[in-house]
Amino acid sequence: MPTKSSERWVADGDNMVMEFERLGYSTDLQYAEDVIENQVAQIENMITKGVKVLVIAAIDGESLTDVLVKANDQNIQVIAYDRLIRNSEHVSYYATFDNFKVGVLQASYIEETLGLKEGNGPFNIELFAGSPDDNNAYFFFDGAMSVLQPYIDSGALVVRSGQVDMSQVATLRWDGSLAQTRMDNLLSANYANRRLDAVLSPYDGISIGILSSLKGIGYGASDQPMPVVTGQDAELPSIKSILAGEQTMTVFKDTRELAKKAVQMVDAVLNDREAEVNDTETYDNGVKVVPSYLLEPVAVDATNWEDILVGSGYYTKEQITE
Repeated sequence: MPTKSSERWVADGDNMVMEFERLGYSTDLQYAEDVIENQVAQIENMITKGVKVLVIAAIDGESLTDVLVKANDQNIQVIAYDRLIRNSEHVSYYATFDNFKVGVLQASYIEETLGLKEGNGPFNIELFAGSPDDNNAYFFFDGAMSVLQPYIDSGALVVRSGQVDMSQVATLRWDGSLAQTRMDNLLSANYANRRLDAVLSPYDGISIGILSSLKGIGYGASDQPMPVVTGQDAELPSIKSILAGEQTMTVFKDTRELAKKAVQMVDAVLNDREAEVNDTETYDNGVKVVPSYLLEPVAVDATNWEDILVGSGYYTKEQITE
């Protein structure tokens, strides 16, 4: 797993360990704290220990080519978890969510909330994307832009900064403090006398940084309501922020189901079976198309959080409202 600094990765790891142990497997769970060299070293150590399968949520999808050759030399199969591992033929399967749809859900929420389909506008928007070394970040952004780009082209949405390319809007390592600094700069340069109406944010940790910047110049007051701010992962601080009227929505991805799917893939390959997949076309890693299973993401806001998050048992109501 990449890091313990995001609560979702902690949950992913714990859920997989539980599922593996339920089936009688022993596990070795490691976190690299977003340091590529640490993750490579951890994988090398696992290979030396003689693990049977590696399940990897890559920090940098392009940095594992050499170490996966070593894994293949020891007949160790590899499952890519949530993030595609690129430039390696030694990836058996990929378990993830429909990442393009995540972006579509975020952008469609902006579209609906602002009434863009009804011809409302123009509105000011700024765009944020995820880490440029994470393949998912491009799918999230492309999905969102498939909805937003026509409105930008028509002038219904105006990006005052002019920053619309992935290279300009990416946030290295999904770092909320970097997003906050960039938002500070965008606001001071472009919104001294203008209102910002929406912010496309790909991830809750980035959203929290954006919100801190906005609150710092008075957004959130009764005379200056918050822009629409999206997110992803349904992390507790962001759910509480949504209930407080700050962040507007998040995209929930039930990582318990993703963990189960990855465990099922491992169980299949260890028993010489084909793993269940539902996509054999989308995820070309530069060397091969990796057979994948995509789970469905769900938009969550102040109107449905209890049904989706509490109703599914993902959180208790006390966790969210305490």
